[in-house]
Amino acid sequence: MKTIIEPFKIKSVEHISFTTREERINILKNAFYNPFKIKAEDVVIDLLTDSGTSAMSSNQWGKLMEADESYAGAKSFFRFEKTVKELTGFNHIIPTHQGRAAENILFKIFHNKGKVSISNTHFDTTRANAAVNNMVIVDLPINPESNFYFKGNMDCKLLLEKINEVGASNVGLIIMTITNNAVGGQPVSMQNIIEVSSIAKKYKIPYYIDACRFAENAYFIKKHEKGFSDHSVKSIAQEIFSYADGCTMSAKKDALVNMGGFLALNDSEVAEEAKNQLIVTEGFPTYGGLSGRDLEAIAEGLNEIVDEKYLEYRLRSIEYVGEKFIKIGIPIIEPVGGHAIFINAKKMLPHISTEHFPGQSLVCAFYIEGGVRSCEIGSVMFGKFDEQLNKFVAAPNEYVRMAIPRRVYTQSHMDYLVEVGEEVYKKREELSGFKIIKEPKLLRHFSAHFEPLS
Repeated sequence: MKTIIEPFKIKSVEHISFTTREERINILKNAFYNPFKIKAEDVVIDLLTDSGTSAMSSNQWGKLMEADESYAGAKSFFRFEKTVKELTGFNHIIPTHQGRAAENILFKIFHNKGKVSISNTHFDTTRANAAVNNMVIVDLPINPESNFYFKGNMDCKLLLEKINEVGASNVGLIIMTITNNAVGGQPVSMQNIIEVSSIAKKYKIPYYIDACRFAENAYFIKKHEKGFSDHSVKSIAQEIFSYADGCTMSAKKDALVNMGGFLALNDSEVAEEAKNQLIVTEGFPTYGGLSGRDLEAIAEGLNEIVDEKYLEYRLRSIEYVGEKFIKIGIPIIEPVGGHAIFINAKKMLPHISTEHFPGQSLVCAFYIEGGVRSCEIGSVMFGKFDEQLNKFVAAPNEYVRMAIPRRVYTQSHMDYLVEVGEEVYKKREELSGFKIIKEPKLLRHFSAHFEPLS
C-alpha cells in the first residue's frame, strides 16, 4: 500500500484545550511574547520541542511496574546498562537525569585537557556547557550546497585547518551532533563520521557523539548512503558508535522517554572522574539522578526506537508537512530532516531585519493564528551583541523549528498545522519585528522578554 500508517494503536488520550484568536493574543502578551512562558494548557499543537514529549508505549509503562528502586545496585540499572552497552559498545555507562547533565560532566573534565571544543554545530545546552567551562566554541558545518542528503556533516577541510591553527593539544574534544539540530535536523553520513574519527585519532583528540537522535540519523544513512540499504538501523547505529570514544545522550529524544540521559565512555580514567562528578551533582552511579522506573523506560525505549517501520512512519509524517508547506510557498530547509520542520524566517519575512528577530515574529504568528507553539532557532538563540565591535552579531541562520513529538499527534493534527501555516503565509507582510527588553546572560531564548516594534 502507498499509505504509510501509524505503526501503533492509541490506548490512552489526553485532552486538548481550544482557545480563540483573541484569547491567544492576550496569552502571548502576558507571556512577554516568549513561547516558553505560555502555559501548556493554552497550546493547541505543541511543537516547541521533541525533548521529553514522546508518548510512551504500553511496554514502557509495563516496565515501570517492574522497576527496582534500590539506591545502589538496582536490577533496573543493570538492565539499562546492558541495553546501552549492546547498542553503543562503550565500556562505561553513566546515567544522568538528562542530556545536559552528561554534557556538563564531560566539559568539566575536558576543559582541562584543551580549551577548544569543535563540533559540526553545538546546540544550545552543549554550547552553554562549553561556555561556562571557559572553552572556545567552534562550529564547522559543511556548505549546505555541497551535499543534498547529508547537510549535517562536519567540514573536514576546515577541521584540519582549525587543528593546525590552534594546535592539537589545545583542542579538548570534537563532538559530532547526530542529527545536526541547529542546521535543520539534517543527518550526518557514515563517511563523514569515519573521516572525522580518523582525524581525531591522528591528532589524539577525544571524539564524542551527541547521540540524542542517533536512530533517525541511522535511518537516513540506510535510506540515502551507498552500501547501507541492506543493513539494519541497529547495526548502522552500532557502527556509528564504534568510531567514537564515547557519547552523550538526552534519552528524552530517541529513547522515547520523558526524562533521562546518559554518558557512555571507553576510557576508564575519564569514567572514574565522571562518576566522581556524578555523585556530587546527580547521584550514585547506579541511578544518576533517575528512578528505577526511568531506567527501565529508557532501556525499553532504546529497543523500540530502532523499529524500522516506526522510523519510516516518523520521518515520512514530517516530510509530508514539509511538502505541504513548500506547495503553499513557505520556505523550509530541504530535504526535510529528522524530528522537525525548519522554516527559513529570513526568506519568509525579508522586511524584518535580523536584529529584530524575524523568527520570533513567525513563532508568535503561528501561535496567534492557530495555537501552534514552536521555537526560534536564530538570532534570539544564537545571536549576540559584540561589545568590542559595538554592534549586533546575527546568527548564521534565522529559522523557526517545529519539532514533532514522537507518537503523539495524528495525521489530522498535521493537516491542521498545514492550514495554520497557510493562514500565516497569507498575512506574512503584516508581521512586524521584536526587541528584547529583558534577558539572562546564557540561554536567553528560554526566559527573555520581548516587545513588538509596532
